[in-house]
Amino acid sequence: MTTTTRPKQVILALTGASGMPYGIRLLECLIRSGTKVWLIYSQVAQIVAREEMDLKLPSQPREAQRHFAALYGANEGQLDVFGREDWYAPPASGSSPADAMIICPCSMGTLASIAAGLAQSLIERAADVALKEGRKLVLVPRETPFSAIHLDNMQRLQRAGAVILPANPGFYHRPQSVADLVDFVVARVLDQIGIDNDLVARWGAPVPARE
Repeated sequence: MTTTTRPKQVILALTGASGMPYGIRLLECLIRSGTKVWLIYSQVAQIVAREEMDLKLPSQPREAQRHFAALYGANEGQLDVFGREDWYAPPASGSSPADAMIICPCSMGTLASIAAGLAQSLIERAADVALKEGRKLVLVPRETPFSAIHLDNMQRLQRAGAVILPANPGFYHRPQSVADLVDFVVARVLDQIGIDNDLVARWGAPVPARE
């Protein structure tokens, strides 16, 4: 299903693949765009965030909600954080689906579980709901190289309606920093769910001259 209108509510899930700067930057951009966000992250995501960004993702959802709301200037009620085993959370049910869901970064384990329909955590269940309800589901895997099993799982999910958007930054915008590379991928994700952004120069647009 192609998103043609700007989503009002997005689920963002962070899992244990390398690439946490993509997910955190995406959270910032979603909040600053005024989008309502439901945030979920796995236990391994907490480890990766610490290793890659020296970022402590709180174990308690309320603490994480207060932290990110204050950090990115979220409006009252704009950000909700749910525990990965919170089966009473709205993302667990098709009766209250979000307009879109993004898993960024998406580990191969999470991808495989969703492809198999296991739904053993709130992240996997929310993805299962997105697929069955025909909602936009964007998966951002960060792994290399891909095995035949990885590729089979991606193909299975693509056929089911998911968007597979690997964290592969381009270079035609002449990035000058790691942040520029992160923004390239984040911009592609935002494009997929219909949120306007100017994070990077578009193809054919003027780019900064090299010094």
